[in-house]
Amino acid sequence: MIPRYTLAEMGDIWTEEAKFESWKRVEVACMRSWARRGVGTEVAADELERSAEIRPERIGEIESEVRHDMIAFVTSLSEQVGEAAGYLHYGLTSSDVLDTALGLQLKAASDLLIVEMDALIAATERRAIEHRDTIMMGRTHGVHAEPTTLGMKLAMWYEELLRGRVRLEAAAAEVAVGKISGAVGTYAQVPPSIEAEVCAELGLTPAPISSQIVGRDRHASFISAIAQLGSLLEKFAVEIRGLQRTEVGELEEPFRKGQKGSSAMPHKRNPIVTERITGMARLLRGNLVVALENVALWHERDISHSSVERVILPDSTTILHYMLRRMTGVVADMRVNEDRMLKNMDITGGAIYSQRVLLALVKAGLPRDDAYVVVQGAAMRSFESEDTFRELIQGDPKVAQLLDPTEIDRCFDPAEQLGSVGEVFERLGLMDE
Repeated sequence: MIPRYTLAEMGDIWTEEAKFESWKRVEVACMRSWARRGVGTEVAADELERSAEIRPERIGEIESEVRHDMIAFVTSLSEQVGEAAGYLHYGLTSSDVLDTALGLQLKAASDLLIVEMDALIAATERRAIEHRDTIMMGRTHGVHAEPTTLGMKLAMWYEELLRGRVRLEAAAAEVAVGKISGAVGTYAQVPPSIEAEVCAELGLTPAPISSQIVGRDRHASFISAIAQLGSLLEKFAVEIRGLQRTEVGELEEPFRKGQKGSSAMPHKRNPIVTERITGMARLLRGNLVVALENVALWHERDISHSSVERVILPDSTTILHYMLRRMTGVVADMRVNEDRMLKNMDITGGAIYSQRVLLALVKAGLPRDDAYVVVQGAAMRSFESEDTFRELIQGDPKVAQLLDPTEIDRCFDPAEQLGSVGEVFERLGLMDE
């Protein structure tokens, strides 16, 4: 991922040096495990760990000749420690190291993603509670429907994020695995006990079965969880962008001091962060398609997945990490224009309470079809005249016969429709301490 969208913590996990350090951790752990069985010595493993440096330039020089990155890596280490490297890479195939080290990197990346998830969940929870009773217009098909609250909208996001976190944790556990099972997964040269010891030392779970590699359905599941979270963040971003439009003006992403919105138009305050998040979600979904393509490989393994994973795994974790951090900032500090929310609710002249009037008439004894005709007729006339829906309802003789002024007032009171919001919040555990 380009530096513009790479936060330092995640970027550090995916450097070439970090990759080779992970390879080295696996090699050292294997040497120690063999030493406990009398093959080589722990002294040699300690010397390799202590003295062999990661030298990317030298590894690159060797690889340019041998055309094999793992051989180049092992050769580079061996050059530095001499006899101590006698049992380096003993009994291993390249993917024993590659996949186990990848499990280490993905575990570290997942831990960072969970931290950012928790920060976004906390920010969303706080804003949901803050705006539990902030009344605003609910829209379906982009059209005014019935009143809701900003807190309900944010509570929905909160609950979706909790589900996304569960999916991410489960998928992260699927890829936090190692395998030391040899060239075709039969443990022909390395006993399963070595794998168990190495994975335990590294904090990974041994894959119950592997071929030359760990099954790539695991990685597809991981990228799927990431892509789903990306789409969820896009949902939030699109909502904020829609409500920031000049004609709506109900929410606005933070606009920092000194920030400029346009090189040509000084008045602009554009939703650049949420637009960026929208675009990044497309990248994640694209990477998911590629991850799914990686599942089907020839026989016990080919390397058609390898080049792809060098791109999509670092990029997907880096992109989501960035998106989560930025969305947390947006949610935590977005501007809420409550006055505009209330003003927008009056645009239809009370037509948003049509269902309340309909049900009141039905309850008063008017057949539903007849009541629907009365209410819809008033609504349609209000859209085409200067009279508001409420004025037309109040002036309708049939309505006046069935509903007294107090009952009509209740129909047009948004609080009458929002009495269950508190119960929803209790159900979600969203309570103001």
